Amino acid sequence: MGAKDPSAVESDGGRDEERSVDAFEISGLIKWFDASKGYGFLVPDNAMADVLLHVSCLRRGGFQTAPEGARVVCDVVRSAKGLQALNIRSIDFSTAIRASELPQRTTVTVTPESDWEPAIVKWFNRLRGFGFLTRGVGTPDIFVHMETVRRCGFTELRPGQALLVRHGKGANGLAAAELKPHDTSGSPH
Repeated sequence: MGAKDPSAVESDGGRDEERSVDAFEISGLIKWFDASKGYGFLVPDNAMADVLLHVSCLRRGGFQTAPEGARVVCDVVRSAKGLQALNIRSIDFSTAIRASELPQRTTVTVTPESDWEPAIVKWFNRLRGFGFLTRGVGTPDIFVHMETVRRCGFTELRPGQALLVRHGKGANGLAAAELKPHDTSGSPH
């Protein structure tokens, strides 16, 4: 059996189906949205649980993406999997946060103890907020936290992505302190 779409409300884009569902309006902020996965979450202003935002809902409203921090007003439905956005009424992009503008958080602090070294993203899970880098066979993996990723100007990391990393001692081994893109094409910068 293949992976299922996280969308709990099946939709063919038709409005008749939406009218038959008990929906209610909420406003909130985009927590994150990953266009490659086709979904993300928003945090309602009224302290309700996070709301699943599926790309099909965005497209029905005439939007292609929902940047982190953007204010949203939408209709929401309760499903077996939780709350889900059904219809976007408006998105205020002026409140969106660019990766370079995200505040530096202090819960994950690693002091760099190495020079810049090339590394490859082994895996990274944005939902869990961490992943690992590798410098090659026979070297210990380097833990990388989402806070470090954001602080260094990235929104996410992809497996196989080339980076330069400075690392230090983390709670359970090596941890990334700083990251920057690594051009492996051989062209001058």
